Amino acid sequence: MFRAVEVPLWLLVLILGFAGVTFASHFLFPSVRWFFRKRAERALARLNARLDRPIELFKLARRQDMIVRLTYDPKVLEAVTDHAAEQGIPGAVAFEEARRYAREIVPGFSATLYFGVAIRLARWLSRGLYRVRIGKVDKALEQIDPKATVVFVMNHRSNMDYVLITWLVANRSAISYAVGEWARVWPLSRLIRAMGAYFIRRRSRNTLYRRVLARYVQMATAEGTTQAIFPEGGLSLDGRVGEARMGLLSYMVTGWEPAGRDVVFVPVGLGYDRVLEDRILLQAAAEGSRQFRSRPIASSLFALKVLWKMLRGVFPGFGTAAAGFGAPVSLAAFTADHPGAPVEALAARLMADIARVVPVTPVPLTAAALAVGPADRAALLAEMERLAEELRLAGAVLRLPPQGMAAALDEGLTPFLRRELVTGDLRPTAQGAALLDFYSAPVQQRLELGDNAATQRT
Repeated sequence: MFRAVEVPLWLLVLILGFAGVTFASHFLFPSVRWFFRKRAERALARLNARLDRPIELFKLARRQDMIVRLTYDPKVLEAVTDHAAEQGIPGAVAFEEARRYAREIVPGFSATLYFGVAIRLARWLSRGLYRVRIGKVDKALEQIDPKATVVFVMNHRSNMDYVLITWLVANRSAISYAVGEWARVWPLSRLIRAMGAYFIRRRSRNTLYRRVLARYVQMATAEGTTQAIFPEGGLSLDGRVGEARMGLLSYMVTGWEPAGRDVVFVPVGLGYDRVLEDRILLQAAAEGSRQFRSRPIASSLFALKVLWKMLRGVFPGFGTAAAGFGAPVSLAAFTADHPGAPVEALAARLMADIARVVPVTPVPLTAAALAVGPADRAALLAEMERLAEELRLAGAVLRLPPQGMAAALDEGLTPFLRRELVTGDLRPTAQGAALLDFYSAPVQQRLELGDNAATQRT
């Protein structure tokens, strides 16, 4: 038993290697994982203690587990059976298709990345590009049942919307977004998925895909995941708040169970002095298409130029970016007050509420005043004061400089002069007329809506 045994060196190395792997997998790795898991759990507990709405367990589940849960959900399996019968394909093939859709949709949230990196980056970028003026988000959320699912519904003016709203509610909750196919580019896709966003194919007509997506949205809503959606389904081409598309909103409403937790929609209006994509949007509107022409070289040069100015401290900024919050709309209360009402009725109500709380900032106000053709700066200032008073009486959300209307005139007119959209005698140039209409559109729309005493504005 204690005799020496001779073995080749290669066999000894192999035996020791297997022994080392076994020791690590059974003793070392579990201990290390336990150590880091406990640290992560303590950090998450501290984070949840300062959030108004703690991060839901649904959001923290492992991505692979969520893919399995979604794929084997009874309603998804029913959709698989229907799809196989309609297409005349084996059930196993239809099931693999549904599994592929589930992997594409389900995010992989990382609290460390979201709160440690994304929030800081969003704050730096927002403050670096804009003078941020926000409403009282606390006032909009304080009356909501802590157990209810909160869904922020917003107008879509710019791709900066994602950055701005992420930062604005950073101390309240972690938001889950629906993002389009533009973000499915590696490595951007991994970053966005780790922030809790889920990808959607906006133009897909595939019934199975739509049913898998609907079931994921319904599961997330039923579990209390705080979400943010853009009901318009795309960027506004004319500057106005458009009509809602029924996709995500209809999924939430049709999947809601009255016996379950309530769903509360919070209208959010976003306004900017400068929409970075304004020329691209106007070109798409003129062509009658949403196929935006990508200009990566020009966009990269523009971004580098702005970044260089920011690092040197000479970047003047793009003016004001602002957010306004409307009164929350409870799905349970709306259903009780409007029994049998279609989803379109709720959508129309939400879009009107959003339009009412889109903030009026200096550039849109100046653009609206320029539309009447003022003879000089004094006439322009008088028209801006008249419009501001009319908006104030209508209950609009004004985000103007505290120094007064003269400061608003300077902030609003300077960008138009710098971009050569307006001449020195306050006449729009050939290329400036369309942009003036684009920026004045939110003000005109707000005046058309008039007042609504039932709508709370913050």
